[in-house]
Amino acid sequence: MILPPEFQDWFVRQGWQPHPHQLALLAAEGDSLLIAPTGGGKTLAGFLPSLVDLARVGRSQDGYLENGKGARTGLHTLYVSPLKALTADIGRNLARPVAELGLEIRVEDRTGDTGQGQRRRQRVDPPEILLTTPESLALMLSYPEAPAIFGGLRRVVLDELHALAESKRGDQLMLGLARLRRLAPGLRVTGLSATVEDPQALAGFMAGAALVTVVEADPGPDPDIAMLPTAKPAPWSGGGGHYAIPEVLEAVKGARTTIIFINTRAQAELFFQALWAENDENLPIGLHHGSLAREQRARVEAAMAAGELRAVVATGSLDLGIDWGAVDLVIQVGAPKNVKRLVQRIGRANHRYNAPSRARIVPANRFEQIECVAALEAVRERDLDGDRRGPGPLDVLCQHIGLTACAAPFDADALFAEVVTAGPYRGLSRADFDACLDFAATGGYALRAYDRWQRLVLRAGLWQLRDPRAAKLLRMNVGTIVEAEMMKVRLRGRGGAPLGEVEEAFAASLTHGDSFLIGGRVVRMDAMREMVIEVTPDPTRQPKIAVYSGVKLAMSTQLSHRVLALIGDPARHGALPAQTREWLDLQAQVSALPEPGLLLSESFPHAGLWHFALYGFAGRNALQTLGLLLTREMEDEGLGPLGFLSTDYALLVWSLDAVRDPAPLLDRARLRAGLGDWLGENAVMKRTFRNVATVAGLTQRNMPGQRKTGRQATFSSDILYDTLRKYDPGHLMLRITAEEAGRGLVDFGRIEEMLDRSPRREHRMLERVSPMAAPLLLEVGRVPIRGEGRERLAQIEAEALMAEAGLEGIA
Repeated sequence: MILPPEFQDWFVRQGWQPHPHQLALLAAEGDSLLIAPTGGGKTLAGFLPSLVDLARVGRSQDGYLENGKGARTGLHTLYVSPLKALTADIGRNLARPVAELGLEIRVEDRTGDTGQGQRRRQRVDPPEILLTTPESLALMLSYPEAPAIFGGLRRVVLDELHALAESKRGDQLMLGLARLRRLAPGLRVTGLSATVEDPQALAGFMAGAALVTVVEADPGPDPDIAMLPTAKPAPWSGGGGHYAIPEVLEAVKGARTTIIFINTRAQAELFFQALWAENDENLPIGLHHGSLAREQRARVEAAMAAGELRAVVATGSLDLGIDWGAVDLVIQVGAPKNVKRLVQRIGRANHRYNAPSRARIVPANRFEQIECVAALEAVRERDLDGDRRGPGPLDVLCQHIGLTACAAPFDADALFAEVVTAGPYRGLSRADFDACLDFAATGGYALRAYDRWQRLVLRAGLWQLRDPRAAKLLRMNVGTIVEAEMMKVRLRGRGGAPLGEVEEAFAASLTHGDSFLIGGRVVRMDAMREMVIEVTPDPTRQPKIAVYSGVKLAMSTQLSHRVLALIGDPARHGALPAQTREWLDLQAQVSALPEPGLLLSESFPHAGLWHFALYGFAGRNALQTLGLLLTREMEDEGLGPLGFLSTDYALLVWSLDAVRDPAPLLDRARLRAGLGDWLGENAVMKRTFRNVATVAGLTQRNMPGQRKTGRQATFSSDILYDTLRKYDPGHLMLRITAEEAGRGLVDFGRIEEMLDRSPRREHRMLERVSPMAAPLLLEVGRVPIRGEGRERLAQIEAEALMAEAGLEGIA
């Protein structure tokens, strides 16, 4: 496809030249994947073939575009992104070339924020270009009108594909894409990504029957990225980065617009409040995260787009693609935990091709200083991290089968043939497909006697809904994002403005008059009605901090290897801050330094107890699991474990007796056996089962006219879990749960990876706490162990009290 003259003229008027990768994408014959740096014109490249196509068609007398054969064009291009905010931004950016090229086409969005009236109209009169999300696409494909809506579809653009591929949302999208390819033969798909470690693997993820052409753009100049110099040294522990507030403010003053990224919502609230406390010049600074009210997020986004803010404190809600040209500085507070995430965030600054992005990093503590230096080295070497994805999850397939039945009766053989064309499901066995179909139809062996799970029936060789009214329930629960139940927060009074939402568990801890922090404001709880908390501003109070659940970001495997290599090589310590170098030098003198191939552990007395430190560098989730398993083994050995804590770098266990030989406790077979016993009785499995059951459709949170509270959903899923374990231990949902728990929250694979990469073991018996263990004593997140050790400690304390009172020896 050659760029038409009017498009060449348009580029000239903008003062640009088409990038080579934009022209390469325009000329691609089939599906393609574009890897281009942020600001490299990815989005325009993705839409350029569509705009050229649409410029060539005429318009009928009644105002509809025609395809040259007298038929209406209808929906021509579907754009899918992981964020609703990104679809809105793309809509604004597309409006300019569409208007200036005189294309007279409709560009609309279809997300959870789209009004019901517009949604209904789009089902009968879709625009030429539709911007949507994976969940909304799955919903549209579930309607009987889907063949009419998508039958003339010519192109699909998948933006930020790397982000979609990292979660079940991507798997759901690929199943939807397989359906689109069947409904619209000849469909061309373009994937867009800025940060990807393995382009061929990502191409395979999005591929259908044909191969995908990978187009890699010039990566552009190296970013201007460094640690932010601070007057105060980083503290021993903690994750807030508040010690650097003065320097962060100075950096904001020296830039046009700054995005300050924080890893968690709670930390973002705290950092925003601390920033305002020292913002003597009243610089306009905003706050943006996923639990704020949509209206508040929209105001911040609009203010950023208009250049009215000097800075915004944000979480991952602003990681992806939104183009704010005025942003010329990014500050990452806290270690990024993942090189790809850091590169993505760096790219928000100087969102222009061939302009270096400028970013500064603020490590929150001493260990994070080492991680940040390692991450900076990886960025400079363009060495991105990433874990290999497993096969497509079966709970997502179960949901897809149910939604397929909502659209029309289907043939099982034809659906299986369609599903295995989706990249993540290419290796799906017919046995697993049939198990998912059986679950979608009957609920499985133990549940088939209950009418509520009898959803599909086979008639005349086709599977269809047993009761068509079930379609409404299935559509109401579409999606793969399972979050904690949230309660809305509104200002008290008639028409009170929405401020955001907090988790139900946090809301349950509040009593009348309690204050808490949300959206950077301190508010007082006045009333709680149904799922709404009514509040009044009260800036004079000391607030509680709303806690948002979910797995904390864990350091990637590749980055952990880099951190370990940096610590273990004193010749490279010159890249570290002086106080960190001195800390590691002292560690080498007192004990030893962890290094690749060596698993270092220490035992030392402190505060009347023995402590065992293991420097595993396996990520927070894996070391938390290891702590639970090790303390069980220590309990069996009679060592009296009392508790533990884990970080991304190390595990610390305290007990009544010392660990003198950790080798038996770290035996792989013993750990795996302990994992199976522990998982069977642990709340982690019930939490994972609840998520799996929700995605698969075994349980529903949304019901017609009502929504279950988090407690109600937990109660019903826990009963189902216990029932299936007792009466149907081989049930599909339990199998999926075990696989997900071992891979996600538990991360046992990284424990095994830690053992495999550390053939040498070294255990040091010390007289006092070592320098590297000292920060662990200050960490929060301690997990108490209630067992024989706790009983022994209580007995010891009781005997000491009696001795002090002169009552020893009296029974």
